[in-house]
Amino acid sequence: MAQIPNLDNSPLNLKSLREQSQRDLVKILKDIRGKKCLVIEPKLGGSLSSIIQTSLLKEYGIELRHLSAEPVQTDCTKVVYLVPSHRDLMKFISSHVHNDISKGLQREYYIYFVPRREIQCERILEEEKVHHLMTIGEYPLYVVPLDEDILSFELDLAYKECQVDGDTGSLWHIAKAIHKLESSFGVIPNVRAKGKSSVLVADILNRMQIEEPVNSFDMAVPEINTLILIDREVDMVTPMCSQLTYEGLLDEFLRINNGSVELDASIMGVQQEGKKMKVPLNSSDKLFKEIRDLNFEVVVQVLRQKATSMKQDYTEMTTTNQTVSELKDFVKKLNSLPEMTRHINLAQHLSTFTSKPSFLARLDMEHTIIEASSYDRRELLHSYGFEHMATLNNLEKAGLFKKQESKSNWLTVKRALQLVVEDTDTANPNDIAYVFSGYAPLSIRLVQHAVRSGWRPMEEILKLLPGPHTETRRGGFASSPSFDTLQGASSGIDKIADGRRSLVLVVFVGGVTFAEISALRFLSAQEGMAYDLIIGTTKIVNGHTLAETFFQTVG
Repeated sequence: MAQIPNLDNSPLNLKSLREQSQRDLVKILKDIRGKKCLVIEPKLGGSLSSIIQTSLLKEYGIELRHLSAEPVQTDCTKVVYLVPSHRDLMKFISSHVHNDISKGLQREYYIYFVPRREIQCERILEEEKVHHLMTIGEYPLYVVPLDEDILSFELDLAYKECQVDGDTGSLWHIAKAIHKLESSFGVIPNVRAKGKSSVLVADILNRMQIEEPVNSFDMAVPEINTLILIDREVDMVTPMCSQLTYEGLLDEFLRINNGSVELDASIMGVQQEGKKMKVPLNSSDKLFKEIRDLNFEVVVQVLRQKATSMKQDYTEMTTTNQTVSELKDFVKKLNSLPEMTRHINLAQHLSTFTSKPSFLARLDMEHTIIEASSYDRRELLHSYGFEHMATLNNLEKAGLFKKQESKSNWLTVKRALQLVVEDTDTANPNDIAYVFSGYAPLSIRLVQHAVRSGWRPMEEILKLLPGPHTETRRGGFASSPSFDTLQGASSGIDKIADGRRSLVLVVFVGGVTFAEISALRFLSAQEGMAYDLIIGTTKIVNGHTLAETFFQTVG
């Protein structure tokens, strides 16, 4: 199965976005004639694996290397660096050039910054006395389609940079990515934002439309009708809960990276000692598309039923005479056997984690916390050690860890938004709470209200959550109406000219979990729902990966 996801069934033409990114990269490489060595920063290499096949790059006479502190080993006389605009990477590149000069190697050097060049980076190259040897350009990769309904801005540190470091550069990047979407699909007429960073992204987006207007007259109805921006800070409870969907659990225990998990081959039934293998996980896998958003206990039942059905079909095939048509149907079922085997192996491996008493105890503890409990900072430091003081300070700045000065608003919010749903039917769910077996993600409740009735009826609850909120209707852009003067924000959504449902783009500033994505897909599939939903995010997170960005050890 292809590593690159199939985007044919996307409600938005994401395939055209990906193809444009492919063309941009191929043009950069074609314009540098002759054999060349392409040196890619490893994390960026992962992002590119969702854009273009490695085999395609090699067709252009390219040697591929990952950027590290070690000098580049190649016979090529042209070295092309494809790197994000991070200052620490400039030291690596400068040392490579100095190493080549010391060895008397004559090479041409090219740096393409992703998505744009930064003055601070070029200043370091000047200080290192290598800037004059570089041909410098940009590769404007602002957004990566991870699947049919997921767009990633690939900003792993955005939340920490905004919350802890006070660096809001990533917010410009998010606004630019959305503005680029508007240039393809029309100006988004309705914008709802909750949280400090999200409101700022909405403001930057409006300024961009004034400075670099997208011509919206070409489209009678924009393809994206509404943009909903939500700060991760608004709902820090959800990512800290154990996800209970199939895809969510795969991420919790195996860490999904760039649409795949890497694990021991033996887990997948391949008997090769010590060998690791990558298992792609995207909607190109039809069985995965069917089960990814289900609660895990239901997934086990579905796989058991499918395996039993296939076994019965095989028995019938070997004991009775079959027509050609029946044989054809059986062979078609056999084609899905590799997918079945893959997910039975993965589910079996996940069960070794979910059946542990420690995991079940953790779920109980999470339930207790959601019901509202608190801990003393000194207790935590005594438990974990004072060397974690800096980490606790970072977590406090990020809103992950707070001193409770007065009575918490949590109980009020929980009741008003019905965040705890008793007797959740995970097999036949009628509420988004199935993704956590009884807890409805706060973030998705906000989206649910936004698309059904707007945020005005729940304004008092919104005020209890972190950060400001705005609802604006964008038109002439000379003066965008404020939240208070907005008319018709909650009116029904128009259909696109060809009859397709209009789209709502839900953007998470600071990351989204797979369980939240599953809850949004559940909402979109409900009867009477007027919209298709597309998710945009700075990165896909879980409690571990989100907290890790703030870790800092003292001493």
